[in-house]
Amino acid sequence: MASTATSGKSNLNLRPFVLHASTLARIHTYLALAAFLGALSIGCALHYKKIVKNGVAGYPQEWFPSVSATIGDWYPERNIFQILIAVNSGPRFALVALQYYLQRTPTSSIPGFLLLVGILRTLSCGGWVYITSSDDHDVHDVLMIGYIVLNLPWMFGSIACTPLSHVASRRRRRWTSLLFFAALVPMIYFFVQHKVHRVPGAYTRYSFFEWALILLDVWYDSSAELDFKAADLKITIGTLGGPSDADKLTSPTSQSDITPKVATAPTPSMNEKEVQKAISEVATAGAPQSDARRSSIFARARPTISFVGDVYLSYIFWSVYTALAPTLFYFSVWELGIAGQELALLSMLSPVLLGIPLFREWAHTREGRAVLHGLALVGVAAYAAPSPLGRLFLVSFASAAASIGAAVDWLGAGDAGAGVGVGAYQAIVAGLGFLVSSLAKHANHTNNPVWPSVDSRSGGWNKTGLALALLAIAEFASRPATAPAPKKSDKETSSSSAPTPQPHWLPASLALGSLLFSLHSLLSDPSTLIAWSWTGYPVSGPVPNVHGSLTHVAHGLGLALVAFLSYTGSRALMHPLWLAAGAGSAYVLYAYRDWTGYAGGLGVALFLASVGPGVCARAAVAGRGRVARTAAVAWLVVCVFDVVSTFTVAYAFVPGGTYFRERTDLVLAAQFGLIALAFDWRLPGRSNSSRTSPARATPRLPSGAHYKTQYTLALLTALSLLSTLWRASWPGVAPRPHREAARIVRAGIWTVHFGIDNEGRDSQRRMRDLIRDMELDVVGLLETDLHRVVFGNRDLSRVIAEELGYYVDIGPGPNQHTWGAVLLSKFPILNSTHHLLPSPDGELAPAIEAILDMYGTEVKVVVSHNGQGKPLHTSTFGATIPLTPVAEETPVDRELQSKELGRIMSASYPQPVIFLGYVVTKPHAPRPAPYDFMVTDGYVHDIDAEDYDRWCEYIFYRGLYRTAYARVSRSTITDTELQIGQFVVPRPTEGVVDDSKEARYLRAWKEELPTDHWFPMEYYPEVGGKRGHFYHVFNTPLYYKIPEGATV
Repeated sequence: MASTATSGKSNLNLRPFVLHASTLARIHTYLALAAFLGALSIGCALHYKKIVKNGVAGYPQEWFPSVSATIGDWYPERNIFQILIAVNSGPRFALVALQYYLQRTPTSSIPGFLLLVGILRTLSCGGWVYITSSDDHDVHDVLMIGYIVLNLPWMFGSIACTPLSHVASRRRRRWTSLLFFAALVPMIYFFVQHKVHRVPGAYTRYSFFEWALILLDVWYDSSAELDFKAADLKITIGTLGGPSDADKLTSPTSQSDITPKVATAPTPSMNEKEVQKAISEVATAGAPQSDARRSSIFARARPTISFVGDVYLSYIFWSVYTALAPTLFYFSVWELGIAGQELALLSMLSPVLLGIPLFREWAHTREGRAVLHGLALVGVAAYAAPSPLGRLFLVSFASAAASIGAAVDWLGAGDAGAGVGVGAYQAIVAGLGFLVSSLAKHANHTNNPVWPSVDSRSGGWNKTGLALALLAIAEFASRPATAPAPKKSDKETSSSSAPTPQPHWLPASLALGSLLFSLHSLLSDPSTLIAWSWTGYPVSGPVPNVHGSLTHVAHGLGLALVAFLSYTGSRALMHPLWLAAGAGSAYVLYAYRDWTGYAGGLGVALFLASVGPGVCARAAVAGRGRVARTAAVAWLVVCVFDVVSTFTVAYAFVPGGTYFRERTDLVLAAQFGLIALAFDWRLPGRSNSSRTSPARATPRLPSGAHYKTQYTLALLTALSLLSTLWRASWPGVAPRPHREAARIVRAGIWTVHFGIDNEGRDSQRRMRDLIRDMELDVVGLLETDLHRVVFGNRDLSRVIAEELGYYVDIGPGPNQHTWGAVLLSKFPILNSTHHLLPSPDGELAPAIEAILDMYGTEVKVVVSHNGQGKPLHTSTFGATIPLTPVAEETPVDRELQSKELGRIMSASYPQPVIFLGYVVTKPHAPRPAPYDFMVTDGYVHDIDAEDYDRWCEYIFYRGLYRTAYARVSRSTITDTELQIGQFVVPRPTEGVVDDSKEARYLRAWKEELPTDHWFPMEYYPEVGGKRGHFYHVFNTPLYYKIPEGATV
């Protein structure tokens, strides 16, 4: 007993173990540096020439290794590095937890957000450390980029949470973060030089900046040591003076608060006793405590669930809203003029019904909003309707319901008692829903997966979208009733006897309508801004499927500005100087190309996203009591912009269109001019009271919405980047020609009717299937510029290029006012030039002139869509009105365009040429018809001059051996066939040995040629064709022998 007592006494006398938190931070820094620098030293000592070698060059052009090559390729440096990183994982997680402990406050959610970011950042670091580029290059890159993206909130959030008294750590974090993100710019530049342009030595320069990021990242995290020292933060293990003490963290600032709570058992308060009594009563009644616990968890999670549901319902609104114009324009495309169905746009004017008192009161109720949400789902369910007209009717009805619901939400006419905070919340939710809509398109080959024009065959997720929407509506309808806003007392009312004058509703309505159109036309797909800046090859600007996520980042930053500034009620985002910045960005977008133009586009994205809530707040205040007229005029502005923006390119097909010809500049100026009406134009020092009104300041978000907005924006931008990385792993098959050994080139021309098939569905995947089966190496697609509101802001080349493996030139952008042309090539595109062919009278004609590297021979390929003038007739409200026949109404345009094409082709004579184009002419038609200008003046041959049954599509060539010519029926994909020419490229030193007509027309049966030259057998009409396609006109491909003596 004595010994036991002695032993117990000695244990009580043991001093607790105290570990300074700064020591953990120092250990983390040393281990990280040892891991990276140790791997670098060992790698250079044992495998120097192996780790500096890459896919472009080796030593001596490349002489410094990248991080990935150093840590992931060779034993033993890889293994030593991974062991040290594993040892360092404990201090790293402890570092994240201790920073949260030090920074947490009851009034801010930022430390909790940083805790989550820090954990994800650590896990992504472990991912790219243990999954090296040799194991899985794509996964390694995804995790590496995810780590860099997470550094944005981690670094700047940590700076914001660092106490002002910690001067040294704040200074280190500030400068280190600035250097970190500044180093990204040259690092990305040299990576592009290495990866795209394949410049020897560029990867060494890239490696310097990559290593700089590693060292700066470690140095940034070492700032925690300074924080912990300043706070004298310690970890104590043992007892501090009582048997009830546990292991604990201590710091001078928190010790006095913590020790009493641990040393003594607190007496339960009355509230605690009541809670315990209630729990016991529930238990005796037979209800388990676990049910109460689950109910409590659900109650805490309900606000987040409601927020997610609101964002999803906003996404449904934007999906229906953006689906209306493409659904109705199907009829305009087939009519080549105004068809009458365009009146469906007026369904958006439905908020005028809110002028009916009974209807307005019903729409303001929870039940009314739930019903309107349900009616909007009709537009999503419209995908099941078999006919285009039926879908248009359903989408128009859904658009009407959705517009009424949006007017109720955005203009502050929601639940009774809702104030400006609720309006700000709805504006932010609308912005997030729009971002979700754009992200969904980006991840789904530029098609919104719940649009009625897509189904399961064309990339649609309609049923899933409907199911999630029904869940969101059910959650919305079952939410607990919100308490009305407290009424002002008589004293407060009397103190505010001079109320702020209500602004006029019309300027606010015009601004709101212009904002809606601007968002739709420029930001509904992230690649639209890139299409504005695209100039071709060699690539000197952003690439649509690679850099589209930057648009989402800019969009997200704009909404983040709103969330941040709303906390202070700042007026900065509604100041004329901010408008000037946005207008200047729009000018740069319009006037410049490549990265400069796209930088202007990113400025526009940031601006439009940031002013949305302010414009909505202005409209809500100005439209109080006049919601019907305010919302109806806003949507009328949208309708007018939809029509006028289309007239800038479709001017040859509509009455009065000539006044809008190529005037995108005026449309863009009008957009920003109307948005300017929502800004504060009062002179300084005048009407100060109105300057602080909700209409003039960034509207305040309700409590709790800030961190939800921050989390959602971080998640959406991260998903956008991950989607880009996922798509970047395509194509599964690298762009390589199908028959390299035989030096064969199959080239096709196809007018694809804006990617809308005869059933009004998206046709990208059906086009992909035929192009894949025909094994085309070069494809010219026409009528492809879909980056317009009426076409859904789509990229018609995305599915084909990513899934079949093609280099892509998307041709002149939407700001060039053409119907578009695209070049797809299995061969590297060395250079490309975009032409706008002379069009003094009719529609603008695009052309792409490209130099392709075909088996070591440079071959010029020209893809062109000549203007076809004006239609033979137009119709209004379904009645056909005959006009003067105009099949050749623009002979001047046709002559000038064909002369220019002849000049382009003859300029490189006698080098090989392939022409793939749409030329409205008959074979052998005399001048001034286009045929002779192009064939004779361009020094080219017709693919088959004896085929007289052609009207618009032609293939010409020079300097190649033609071995086959096929015409494949369109099925129901478009209104034009697919024409294919097959050629053999002579060896660079040989050329064509005999170019006479006799040598070119040595007709043959397919059996007389090697099987490499045969077209697919399943497309012969006698076997039924495939998917509605078959060889027509000749019922077989035409084959030709190669002249004797030719060396191929």
